[in-house]
Amino acid sequence: MNTKIFGSALAALASFGLQAQNDSTKTKKSPLTVSGYIETYYAYDFGTPENNTRPNFIYSHNRHNEVALNLGYLKANYEKDNVRANLAIMAGTYSNANLAAEQGVLKNIYEANAGVKLSKTKNLWIDAGIFASHIGFESAVGKDCWTLTRSIQADNSPYYESGAKISYTTDNGKWFMSGLVLNGWQRIQRVDGNKTLAFGHQLTYRPNAKITLNSSSFIGNDKPDTIKKMRYFHNLYGQFQVSDKWGLTAGLDLGAEQKEKGSNSYNIWYSPVIIAKYTATNKISLAARGEYYSDKNGVIIATETPNGFQTFGYSLNLDYAIYPNVVWRIEARGLSGKDAVFLKDNEPSKQNFAAVTSLAISF
Repeated sequence: MNTKIFGSALAALASFGLQAQNDSTKTKKSPLTVSGYIETYYAYDFGTPENNTRPNFIYSHNRHNEVALNLGYLKANYEKDNVRANLAIMAGTYSNANLAAEQGVLKNIYEANAGVKLSKTKNLWIDAGIFASHIGFESAVGKDCWTLTRSIQADNSPYYESGAKISYTTDNGKWFMSGLVLNGWQRIQRVDGNKTLAFGHQLTYRPNAKITLNSSSFIGNDKPDTIKKMRYFHNLYGQFQVSDKWGLTAGLDLGAEQKEKGSNSYNIWYSPVIIAKYTATNKISLAARGEYYSDKNGVIIATETPNGFQTFGYSLNLDYAIYPNVVWRIEARGLSGKDAVFLKDNEPSKQNFAAVTSLAISF
């Protein structure tokens, strides 16, 4: 037998076997995936708070002058055919601060939900459980946000929610629509004495890869029925990739809550924010933020000062992607209130300034 022909036949057979093995591996992809995220940080608040906790309306990166874990979670995701589920357990100063009202181990649940697809031909789902909030363009996961710290509007609107939702995505992926029944304003368990459910919607339009427009709402009462006050809230934002290097996000929160049970008068709060991001290289990016939060009557942020919480904010941050899944960030942030709503050396102050650095790793 010709050795060259025999060798070529063996090589072809080996190549075929390797390809078949690769194809088999692809077809046997597990429906269960496990992922994780860890974000550590150090923040220095120049107000030098005695209890080492930053102002009480800040829920992420809120510890002063200590190396801390903002958020760490381990997540399992299951998706097969017409069924999907997520379970993520977390720890960190974010969960301690933001889920302080929840009981027991509920404080450590980042996500726990399950869903069923309702149509064989359309992307129509119903899901129930604990979810990341449908409101806003920022989340607790720092790597997904343009700035190291969260805006005042993000820290003071729901990060998470529990209930059920029905959602639909069009075949071309340009429209996403969702209707929600919720247990309250950032609640896993409803407030004692509250017998009403809350409702929400989300509508997202992505005409192309460079533009995202989103509208989200919340309607409900988050207090015991004896002092029921209806709350109406809307969040609107747009994200625009202006060029290869420049991106822009603009958002607006607007809320109204009854002054008293059954009242036709409402307390209003609102918050605009704008963020510009510049991607210098594939490893280095910068972002600048300007924001304002007005809550004169203390619906969300109570101050007991004449003008309530009316605060401007600005920040500048630098990001360096050490590896594709590892990001180091630094940020300088200033806040300026109409009243002395901050503390500096235990004395009332209209100003607050902080410097923060973080290291985020996803896997």
